[in-house]
Amino acid sequence: MLGSTHGTLTTDSRRARVIACGEQPSPVVHGRPADVDDLDVSGRPLYADVPDLDRFFRPESVAVVGASDADGRPNTGITRQLFAWAERVGARLHPVHPTRQSVFGIPCSPSLADLPEQVDLAVLLVGDPLPVIGELAEAKVKFAVAFASGFAETGAEGAAAQAHLAAAVRRAGLRLLGPNTNLNAFEKFRDDLDGPAIALITQSGHQGRPVFAMQELGVRLSHWAPTGNEADLETADFISYFSEQPEIGAIACYVEGLKDGRSFLLAADRAARRGVPVVAVKVGRTETGARTAASHTGKLTGADTVVDAAMRQYGVIRVDGLDELQDTAALLARSRAPRAEGVVVYSISGGTGAHFADLATAAGLPLPRLSAPKQAELHQWIPEYLSVTNPVDNGGHPVGDWRGRKIIDAILADPEVGVLICPITGPFPPMSDKLAQDLVDAAEQSDKLVCVVWGSPVGTEAAYRETLLGSSKVATFRTFANCITAVRAYLDHHRFVAAYRSPFDEAPRTPSPSFRKTQALMRPGQQLSEHAAKQLLRAYGIRVPREQLVTSAAAAVRAASLVGYPVVMKASGAQIAHKTELGLVKIGLTSASQVRDAYRELTDIARYEGISLDGVLVCQMVERGVEMVVGVTHDQLFGPTVTVGLGGVLVEVLRDAAVRVPPFGEDQARGMLGELRGRALLEGVRGGPPVDVDALIEVVMRVQRMALELGDDIAELDINPLMVLPRGQGAVALDALVVCR
Repeated sequence: MLGSTHGTLTTDSRRARVIACGEQPSPVVHGRPADVDDLDVSGRPLYADVPDLDRFFRPESVAVVGASDADGRPNTGITRQLFAWAERVGARLHPVHPTRQSVFGIPCSPSLADLPEQVDLAVLLVGDPLPVIGELAEAKVKFAVAFASGFAETGAEGAAAQAHLAAAVRRAGLRLLGPNTNLNAFEKFRDDLDGPAIALITQSGHQGRPVFAMQELGVRLSHWAPTGNEADLETADFISYFSEQPEIGAIACYVEGLKDGRSFLLAADRAARRGVPVVAVKVGRTETGARTAASHTGKLTGADTVVDAAMRQYGVIRVDGLDELQDTAALLARSRAPRAEGVVVYSISGGTGAHFADLATAAGLPLPRLSAPKQAELHQWIPEYLSVTNPVDNGGHPVGDWRGRKIIDAILADPEVGVLICPITGPFPPMSDKLAQDLVDAAEQSDKLVCVVWGSPVGTEAAYRETLLGSSKVATFRTFANCITAVRAYLDHHRFVAAYRSPFDEAPRTPSPSFRKTQALMRPGQQLSEHAAKQLLRAYGIRVPREQLVTSAAAAVRAASLVGYPVVMKASGAQIAHKTELGLVKIGLTSASQVRDAYRELTDIARYEGISLDGVLVCQMVERGVEMVVGVTHDQLFGPTVTVGLGGVLVEVLRDAAVRVPPFGEDQARGMLGELRGRALLEGVRGGPPVDVDALIEVVMRVQRMALELGDDIAELDINPLMVLPRGQGAVALDALVVCR
C-alpha cells in the first residue's frame, strides 16, 4: 500500500528510489540518468534509452578470449569465422589465450590486461564467462558476447547463475550479448544490394535463417542480433537502436519471450515515432496464463492476449510464420507510403482474380469498384464481355502484345488505386513472361505498389528468377496468403504511423488529488468490500448508484426511503467475490416489508456460509442500459492492464473483451470498443436506444488513471456490471471488486 501508516513507500518516494542508485539499476534516458520528468507517476521510464551499438556492429578492435587454432577444437572454427568477419569490417583482432604464443599467425595476449590497445568488443569463447567480467571492466571493454550455455534455459539453477552474470555486467559498466547466443551477428552480409535493409533480431539463431537467406532473392539485410538469453542486451535495445539507423527500412524479430514488457513498449514507441515498421513472430499464442483471479476481468485475458494487444497498440505487426515474417518485412522495408488505399486485383484468368479477390476482401483489404470512365478505358483493350470492375480480368490474350502494358498503366493511373496485385497461378510462356516484364517496367515508372504472386511450385523460371526477383520495385510472393498478409500490414502500418501520437508524451508525471484520497481505503493483501471499492471509484470520479450501508433491518427500511424505490440490496463484505452465485443480491424491492425480509435473508445466508459482513448495501436500482465490464489486472510482463468488454453474469461465458496496456489515449480506448464482437449492442438493437459511449470511454480513461497511479497497490479491479445508460445519461458502476496487492 502506498502512503499508508504501514510504512511502505509513497509514489514520490518510489520515484526517488528508482532514480537513486539502489537495489535496481538507475534508468537511463537519452544517454543520461533519468530525472523526474523522464518518469511516470509510478516511477517507470517514459522514453527508451537507445544504446550506442555502433562499436558493437562496427568495432575498431576486437579481442577473442579463448581463441584457438588447434585441429578438432570447437573454438577453432569460431575463431576462424571471427578472423574473417574482422577483416571484412576493418577491425583489428587480438586473440587472447593464457598458453598460446599465437593463433593463426597472429600474436596472442595471455590476458585482457596484456592487450596492446583498448578494445571495443570482446568475444568470450569460455565455458563460464562470469570470472572474465571483472577483467573486462578493468580493461574498459565496451561490449562483450558470451556464447556459453547452461544458464536460464536449463532451469532454476541456471537462472540463478544468469542473474549473477547480469549483476556482474551491470557493475562492470559494459554491455553483454548473451549468454547462449551464437555467431549470427558476425555473418557475411551481401554488400552488392541497394535500397533500405532489413535488420534481424532473433532469440533462436536457426529461426532467423530464412530471413537471412532472402539476400539470395535480392533483399538487403544489414544487421543480425541473436539475443540469446538476454542477460543484458535484449530485443528492445536492438529495436531502439535499429529504428535510428537511416539505412534500415524494417525490423524483423523472432521472439520467444520478452525480458521486460515496459522496455519492449518503449522501444516499439520509438520505432513508431520514427515510422520504422517492426514485424515480429512471437511464440506462445496457445498460452492461457496461470490466473487464479477472483475478478471476472482476470479470467478474460491470458498472457498472450496482453502481448497481442500491446503489440497492436504500438504498431508492431505480429505474424505467425517465418515465411510471413520474410515477405511482410521485405515489403515494408522496400516500399514507400501508399498514395491511396484502394487495391486492384488484375489477372489473366477470371477464376484466379475472383479467388484472390474473395480472400483479399475477407482479410479486410479495400477493393474499390473502378469508376465507369475507368472501366470504359480498360474496355478499349479488354473485350466487353469480361469484367473490369475489380478484379480486372483481361482474358489472357491482351498480355501478349502492346495492350498488356496499356492496361497496367491505366489501372495505376487511377487516383483511387494504391496497390496493384497480379496473381500468376502458373507459368504460361511466352504470355506469363511478357506479363512479368510489363509489370516490372510499369512499377519502375510508378510511385504505387505493384505485387505479383508467382504460383509455380518450381520457381526456376526466368520470368520469376530474373525478371521479378531482379526488380527492387515489384514485391514478389509465392502464395496468396502471404501476399494478402503483407499488403494488409503495409496499409495498416502507414495508416497507423500517420495517426500515431505517443501515449508516453501524455502520461501523468505526478499523482492526482484522487490518488491521495484513496490511501486510507487500501488494505494490503486483502480484498475490499463492495462499499469500500465503490468509495475508491467515487474518488476517481466514476459514478456509482445512490446507496447506504446499513447494519439493521430498520436502518435498511429508512435507507430505502431515502434512496428511492425500487431498490437493490446486497451483502457487503471483504470476503465476497461473486454475490449473485451465493444468493447475496436481492433486486426490485418495492416495499418496506420486502426490504426487512431481504435484510434478514441476506444476513442469514452470510451467517450460514461463514461470511463476515460489514453491512448490507441498500442501492438505487438502475435498469435501462447495456451491462459492460471494465477492469484492471496485473500482467507479469507489462504490469497493470485495462480491460473492457460485455459484462453481467455471463461475462465469463461471452468472453468478449479487449485489453490495453497503460498509458493509452482516448483513440485507443475507442479502438477497444471496436474490437468487441457485441459492439452493436452499444449502437442500439431491436428498437433500443444507442448508449452513452462517451461516458463509457470516460470510465475507461479514469480506470486507466487508477491503473497508472495504483498499479503497485491493486492486483485486480473489476467493475461489473458498469451500466451504460442511453446516450447523454452517463454510466453507473453497479458493482465493484478490488483486490489489493
